[in-house]
Parts: sequence; C-alpha cells; structure tokens
Amino acid sequence: HQKAHSREKAFNCPDCGKHFAHKHNLLIHWRVHTGEKPFACGHCGHRFRQKYHLVSHQRIHTGERPFACAHCPKAFSRKTEKKALVIHQRLHTGERPFACAHCPKAFRDKKGLTIHQWVHTGERPFACAHCPKTFKQKQALTIHQRSHTGERPFACAHCPKAFRDKQTLSKHQHVHTGERPFACTHCPRTFRDKHNLTSHQRVHTGEKPYKCGECGKCYSQKHHLNRHVAMHQD
Repeated sequence: HQKAHSREKAFNCPDCGKHFAHKHNLLIHWRVHTGEKPFACGHCGHRFRQKYHLVSHQRIHTGERPFACAHCPKAFSRKTEKKALVIHQRLHTGERPFACAHCPKAFRDKKGLTIHQWVHTGERPFACAHCPKTFKQKQALTIHQRSHTGERPFACAHCPKAFRDKQTLSKHQHVHTGERPFACTHCPRTFRDKHNLTSHQRVHTGEKPYKCGECGKCYSQKHHLNRHVAMHQD
C-alpha cells in the first residue's frame, strides 16, 4: 500500500524493462510477451489475456448492455464505450461543449469539431489512391473508393440490387416498402428521400439557387440550369 503512495514501481518486466507498482499488473503485462491468453470464451473460443476483456467480449453473445442512457432506451455494452454514452446523452441535453473558433457552430464531440474546421481551413486529408479526389472524412473516402473497386456490400433483401453505402440502400428500400417519410410542410406531397423534398419545396419558396455564369439567370433545379447553359454553348 505504501508503494502506491510513494509511486515506487518495484516490479520490473525482464523482457522490456517496464516498471509496475504491483506484482499482479506485472503478471498481466508479461502475457504480452509470452502470448498466454488464459481466459477463453465459452461461446466462440476466443481467448483473452485479462478476465475483464473476456467479460466485455461475452456481451456480444449475451446482448447485455449495462451502460444505459438515462434519457432513452439506448445502451452500450462496454465500459470503454462510456465516452460514447456521454456524447450520446448530449443529444438529449443539447450540450455542445466543442465550439468552433471561426464561426458560431458548436459540436457534441471533438471529432465533429475537427471535421467541421476543415470547412474553414480547406483541409481534405483523406486522398483516394485511384484518382485525384480528396475528402474531409475517412468514411466518405471509403464509400468513394468502392466506385473504383466495384464493391457493393449493401444488398437489398427484396431484389438483386446492391449499393456502395447504407444510406443509398435505405433510400432504395422505400421503393419496395412504399414508405415516403419526407413530407412537404406546404402541401400534402411526400417523398422517398430528403433531396427530392428539398428540390420540391422550392416550388413553394421560390428559391432559385442555381445561377448561370453567362447571363445571371437563376433556376430552382440544377438540371434546368444545365439545359440553359447548353443553349449558350450551341
């Protein structure tokens, strides 16, 4: 006990020289060198160096999620996900502690702030290995690279179609289910995806965000602008 107060680390690893205050911690560490994994999962045979890691792993099989949100039914299975729980709870509390230094925006977690700041800096750190395209987010790069590899891991359960990303699959499935979850606030029309709703709402708002660089004429739809620009080129 007194060693803990004096911060003395009397137990040294003979393989790498790392120091530990308790013999128990040294023995656990030593398994890194010996490869010993004495704790086996009874469901799949996967082995672990520490009992804690086994207990955490077994929740994959049991479905147990002991770290629960106080505001909704969402729960997390591992103590290491405690940070994810804290970030999730900010959805309910509205807390956004990570503020942008360049604009009034604020975010629930540091990652969200970092990604946002690239809007101001212009940084796009994730580069495609197959073409010159770059991206602000790694996930966007992963999805884009599938256009080169042809990989379509998200398959429709109702037809042979498959997609590069989960969001496009979800949109497509509305074709089969008939679901039209995006409703216009100005009229009774509903849409399968948000993009079509946004495009439709310009009928009501009169917004024309697509401007011709030649004559200044504006259009509510991009394809209308493209058709107009082609007239200048003829």
